[in-house]
Order: sequence, then C-alpha cells, then structure tokens
Amino acid sequence: MSNFFKEALPFYKKLSKEEQKLIANNIYEKTFLKGTIIHSGSQDCTGLFLVEIGAVRAYILSEDGKEITLYRLLPRDICMFSASCVMNNISFDIFMETITDTVVHVIPPDIFKTLKNTSLPVADYISKLMASRVSDMVWVIEQVVFKSFDKRLAAFLLEMSAIEDSNTLATTHDQIAKNLGTAREVVSRMLKYFESNNLVELNRGVVRIIDTDALYNLSES
Repeated sequence: MSNFFKEALPFYKKLSKEEQKLIANNIYEKTFLKGTIIHSGSQDCTGLFLVEIGAVRAYILSEDGKEITLYRLLPRDICMFSASCVMNNISFDIFMETITDTVVHVIPPDIFKTLKNTSLPVADYISKLMASRVSDMVWVIEQVVFKSFDKRLAAFLLEMSAIEDSNTLATTHDQIAKNLGTAREVVSRMLKYFESNNLVELNRGVVRIIDTDALYNLSES
C-alpha cells in the first residue's frame, strides 16, 4: 500500500510516533467501481474514509426512496460519517456511492475511536470537519428551498463535468434526479429545455454539454 495517507491526513504529522504507527499498521486500501454503495447508513460502520482517487457522493434517503446529495468527496477528502458508530449524537443515516472508480484508505472504527478519544490533533480536526459538513448540508438545503431547478441543474452538470474532466457525461435522467432530490420527469423536461436552447445535447444515457459558459451564467444568475 502507498504512503499517500501520511501526506493526506491533515493531523498525521502532529501525532506521536506511537499514534502514527497505530495508523500505519491498521489502515488499509479499498478499490470500488463506479456506482458502488460503499456506506449504507448508521448500521454500517466501516471506518474513517480518505479518498485517494475518484469521487464519492454522500446522500440521504427519504422513506419514499427519494435521494438528495449532501456533499461530494474528492481526492484527499475525508469522511467521518462512514465511522458513524464512533461519532456521538449522529441520529440520521448517510449513504455513500462512488461517482467514478474510486480508491479509498480506511482507518478501522476501533482505531479511529482510540485516536479520537486520546489525541487532541485528531479531536480538533474532527470538530472542524463536522462544522464544515454541517455547513455543506445547510447550503444544500438552501439550494433546494430557495434556488430554482434550472439553476441547480446547470450547476450540477458543471460540477459533474469538472469531476469527470469531460463535457460528455455518462448519466441517466434518473441518476440526475436522485442526486438533486426530484422526479425524473422534472429532470427530463428541463434537459429538453436546455437542449432546445443549445446548452446540451441528449442521447440515451449521455448528456453532452455544448455551451459551458451559458450553463455557468445560468447557475450564477
């Protein structure tokens, strides 16, 4: 396994030699294909995730099966909710799905718990990360409640284009709807509208962005 985690974990160099050794001896690497559910709520306590390659979306699931994406993890990002059994007062389920083929490094929950309870640098980092994630989730709520769907869809397409480094997105209307917490029919109508205005080109299972600038202006308007 690579030593990526030694550089990517923000608190690693602040740990004692014993704590560094504890991580080095127990952290492990996992590879997931695109579209894999890698965390299934609070009953699934895998450990602390550190993304090395790829991208992951974290989302919540309503009782009627509607999904809404809360935030995305990119290389060097860390997710603590995948170790929810270690976190106090986490009363909601967060699910995680890979957006692309992904490699993560995992600190097992018992090791993470030991470090969280005994290491000030780890506890301080987790506190700041929790605040950041709550801020991300509040932002999503604001977008859903206050921002029109055409702007949200434009922003989503641009974000996915940046993640995949391509203007051709291999995605379905249903997958987009799940990310944005709406119905597939709503997505289909808006994409058709975008296509009629030469913003995108639609094919089966593919959305190709034609006018990036126009989408950006729409998302920011």
